[in-house]
Amino acid sequence: MNTSTTSNTEFELSNSSIPPYSIVIIRLLQTVIYDEDRKLWNLLITYQHQVRQHFAVIGVELHLNEQEGFAFLSQPDEIDTEPNQATRLVRRMPLSYEVTLLCVILREVLEEFDVRNTESRKLFVTNQDLKERIELFFKDKADKIRLLQRFDTYINTVVNLGFLKEIKVRGFDDALKTYEVKRVIKAKVNNEILEQIR
Repeated sequence: MNTSTTSNTEFELSNSSIPPYSIVIIRLLQTVIYDEDRKLWNLLITYQHQVRQHFAVIGVELHLNEQEGFAFLSQPDEIDTEPNQATRLVRRMPLSYEVTLLCVILREVLEEFDVRNTESRKLFVTNQDLKERIELFFKDKADKIRLLQRFDTYINTVVNLGFLKEIKVRGFDDALKTYEVKRVIKAKVNNEILEQIR
């Protein structure tokens, strides 16, 4: 029994062996970190060199944009083509035409917002705003009907991608929803990707 106890304790971590930025690493593996989370953001800024080194060992890159206030992880495309490379940690998701179009619209709306607004970094849109914009791309009546029937599903997909965040706003119309456009979309859908999609 003593042997078993010794064996188990060999794998126990002491508090002194856990780096102070471990919570940053865990959160980055789960989602995007924004500067709104001040405690986590300050830890990331303080230990960004160590965090970069930690992920570099496994072929993962930290993207940190202090001006826009977000950080996320990515892996090079070579991971998919090189058989001897590590398996993909940062998953890639194929998007439907409608979801891709929504992402492009959001990216363009954010660009327009940044050009005319210097006081705030936060852009809010409603599902009605997005519906009106995306409808312009569907001239055929049958296509437009199918789009509107599944529009909430497309919006939810974009929310799950982390490009939109629903904001609870009291109103008279329960069908009207407000979202914050997350600025990480500027990095995920950059100018090069935007031009390719266009």
